[in-house]
Amino acid sequence: YIGALGARVICDNIPGLVNKQRQLCQRYPDIMQSVGEGAKEWIRECQHQFRHHRWNCSTLDRDHTVFGRVMLRSSREAAFVYAISSAGVVYAITRACSQGDLKVCSCDPLKRGRSKDERGEFDWGGCSDNINYGIRFAKAFVDAKEKKVKDARALMNLHNNRCGRMAVKRFLKLECKCHGVSGSCTLRTCWLAMSDFRKTGDYLRKKYNGAIQVTMNQDGTGFTVANKNFRKPTKTDLVYFENSPDYCVMDKSAGSLGTAGRVCSKVSRGTDGCEVMCCGRGYDTTRVTRVTKCECKFHWCCAVRCKECEDTVDVHTCKAPKRAEWLDQT
Repeated sequence: YIGALGARVICDNIPGLVNKQRQLCQRYPDIMQSVGEGAKEWIRECQHQFRHHRWNCSTLDRDHTVFGRVMLRSSREAAFVYAISSAGVVYAITRACSQGDLKVCSCDPLKRGRSKDERGEFDWGGCSDNINYGIRFAKAFVDAKEKKVKDARALMNLHNNRCGRMAVKRFLKLECKCHGVSGSCTLRTCWLAMSDFRKTGDYLRKKYNGAIQVTMNQDGTGFTVANKNFRKPTKTDLVYFENSPDYCVMDKSAGSLGTAGRVCSKVSRGTDGCEVMCCGRGYDTTRVTRVTKCECKFHWCCAVRCKECEDTVDVHTCKAPKRAEWLDQT
C-alpha cells in the first residue's frame, strides 16, 4: 500500500505530524506501518483498562490525530494516554524488528557470546528483542512534537512518554532452552523477550492510580509537587497538572464523551455501577434475549457439538442529561 502510493504522499496526509515526524515517516515508511499497528494496540489496551469507568478511552478511537495533543486538558487521563501510546509504539517497532518485518533492524546484535544469571552461565542464542532500537525510534518520533514547543504541557508529555517507553523495557524476560542429556540443563541457550503488552498496561494503570499532581518549577525546567504533603515524582511516576473533569457529560475539549447510553451494572457499588456511571441521572432497562452455546459435548475424535440456549437478561443503560443541564455544560 505504501509502496504503491509513495511514502511522501502518505506522510503528507497524516494529520498532526510536525516536520521531524514527516521526515522520519518518509525515510522509514515500513516502520510507520508498525507505528500504526502500535496505535491500534494501545487504544485497545487503554479501553480495556478503563472499561468500567466513566472515561473509557473511547474518544481516542475516532481521533485521527493519534499523535497530536490527544487531550487538551493536562489531566491524569492525558498522562496515561501519553504513557501508553508511547509504550505501544516501542512495543510494535521492537516486535517488527524481531519478526524481520523491517529492513533497518533485526534481533538485538549485542546479545552474543556467553552471559550468566542466578542459575549460572548460558549462551546467547535465538532472537533477543531489540528493545533499544524500539525505544530510540519511539523517542525520536513521538517526542518530536513536544520538542517543537517549550511549555509546561510539553514537559509533562515528555516525562509521561518516557515513563511509557521504560515500562515496556521493565517487562523484558529471559527465555531459555535446555540442552544436554535428556533435556538436563547442563547447557542453556537464552534470549530476551518482551512480555505480553497487557503487563505494561496493568503497570501503567497502577501508575495512573498513583499519578502525582505537579506545577512547573520557577526556572521552567522541571516540576515541583502541587501539594507539599506528597512525595516528589520519580522518573517512573506519571505526572499531571489539572484535576480531571467528572466525565459525566459530553465535553470535547476535556476529552469526555459523557456516559449517556453506557451499559452499567445495577448491583455493583463500584465505578461500573449505575449510580456512579450514570452520575445520578438514572438508567433505562431493556430486556434482551441472548443466544449462547450451551450443553457442549465432545465427540470422539475431534468434534464439539453444542445446543443453542436462549436466555433473557436485563441490560441497564445510563440516561442522557436533560437538555437544559447539557447546554449549561457545553
